[in-house]
Amino acid sequence: MTDATKAGAPAAPAFLEIQDVVKDFGGGAVAVNHVSIEIAKGEIFALLGSSGCGKTTLLRMLAGFETPTAGRIVLDGQDLAGLPPYLRPINMMFQSYALFPHLTVWDNIAFGLKRDGMPRDQIVERVEAMLKLVQLGKFAKRKPHQLSGGQQQRVALARSLAKRPQLLLLDEPLGALDKKLREETQIELVNIIEQVGVTCVMVTHDQEEAMTMASRIAVMSEGRILQIGAPSEIYETPATRFVADFIGNVNLMDGTVLTDEPDHVIIDCADCKHYVGHGITGNEGMPVTVALRPEKIHVSRRKPPEEYNTAHGTVREMSYFGSFTVYHVELPSGARLKVSESNVQRHREDAVTWGDEVWAHWSRTSQVVLTQ
Repeated sequence: MTDATKAGAPAAPAFLEIQDVVKDFGGGAVAVNHVSIEIAKGEIFALLGSSGCGKTTLLRMLAGFETPTAGRIVLDGQDLAGLPPYLRPINMMFQSYALFPHLTVWDNIAFGLKRDGMPRDQIVERVEAMLKLVQLGKFAKRKPHQLSGGQQQRVALARSLAKRPQLLLLDEPLGALDKKLREETQIELVNIIEQVGVTCVMVTHDQEEAMTMASRIAVMSEGRILQIGAPSEIYETPATRFVADFIGNVNLMDGTVLTDEPDHVIIDCADCKHYVGHGITGNEGMPVTVALRPEKIHVSRRKPPEEYNTAHGTVREMSYFGSFTVYHVELPSGARLKVSESNVQRHREDAVTWGDEVWAHWSRTSQVVLTQ
């Protein structure tokens, strides 16, 4: 386990332990490559990465649909090796929801309970509790096609929670919803999961979804974990260039170290010199990358008095998003610097616009220096 993953260890004792798990499909196709994660009881944990990074394969191994080539998966002290999916205290909710179209909402939720042979009175009690939890009581007699996408998603969640699993697996849980409904459902889904208290592992390629819903995130690439941490840690202190670029918008500037002292480092890049308010224990002349988020940069027509952390350029593009505006500033080297500024006033007489020459500037604590 790398330092980056150790930094993301859970505060509470591990409830789910993924220990050096490998999944090799042969022919050089290693989908999951020595992954180790500890997840606490009651945590909502996100596996985040682009398509083909191994996150869904890892989820399928937790569910029992795939068998690890090497490593162990331990849930609440029990090694799950050799345990078939139907005997695992785990339920999985798929992106497609997989609702039975010929059954009512009530019967969809009751389906797994009936198969387990639960007494009728207990089934009624459990289903009614689930309907109340997801606020779909008045839709109990409807068929799935008579529901909206968000309502179908809640039925699928209720069915997954009805059997009271120890672990809930979500595979792209909101992928089938449109953007506005997805944003509304994210918080609703988290509230339901937290109310039940179930431990949850979710897979998503949507960084915003992971940042909103998860207490911790594991960023995956090519079968490996690059970093584990709280959303704020992943965003503000990315461990690698890939993580910085994958999470949110970022300006990446290649440069070399000029000075590295315990309290600061000076880095020379093509269009500016960065003064960062901490050392990196590197060597002079060492190549590094400076990551700078667009919202940490300010633009003005006046040249700032500081020697460092400033860049001069021309506004080539602007995108207005209502609450903020994004400027694309072309620098002397030809590189584009992306700047995001909040629109705190309805009208600004000195507003920057296309073709303006501007100075971009930022504080000494805004950048992250990446060595890998």
